[in-house]
Amino acid sequence: MPDLPLTSRGAATRGRILDAATREFAEHGIAGARVERIVAAARTNKAQLYGYFGSKEGLFDAIFSGSLERIVNVVPIDATDLADWAVRLYDEYLRRPDLIRLATWARLERRPAGHLVEDADRLDDGKLGAIADAQAAGLVRAGDPFDVMAMVIAMSMAWSPVSNVYAATADEPAQLHSRRRALLRDAVRRAVAPD
Repeated sequence: MPDLPLTSRGAATRGRILDAATREFAEHGIAGARVERIVAAARTNKAQLYGYFGSKEGLFDAIFSGSLERIVNVVPIDATDLADWAVRLYDEYLRRPDLIRLATWARLERRPAGHLVEDADRLDDGKLGAIADAQAAGLVRAGDPFDVMAMVIAMSMAWSPVSNVYAATADEPAQLHSRRRALLRDAVRRAVAPD
């Protein structure tokens, strides 16, 4: 990505591009996203978009990397209570369904197998270390920490926008979400309980 000095106006333009592109990529995917729609929604032009991000793919990379960092920062892991972590992930998916959609497009269009991101770009070392520590302390079942993490994340996504059964929204009744949170919390506790 080219480095352009950011004035306050430049930072605002860059932010509008990121916001518009997040919506565009979440709705249409990488191949279906249109730069013309992004720049129109961001009230800018292609030259600025390409100046900040280099290409449509570079723009997606910036958005996707930001979405991964957001999940790590907004929903930090507590491996001593993976059930609570799963519930907090559920809540974040309700607040930001676009994050799950971006990850799904990346899986469909870029990396259909293996890790979702290149090893150099993975942000799960801290999570894996926390799970391994909880396993060593006898708080979480033995096994590959990555497999435990993947299972908990998958369980937290049971009602997310990528669910094959039912996609929940924040507009649904609060008691419905409370019931799902209780079920999720109990299911994760049982699944990760030490043998």
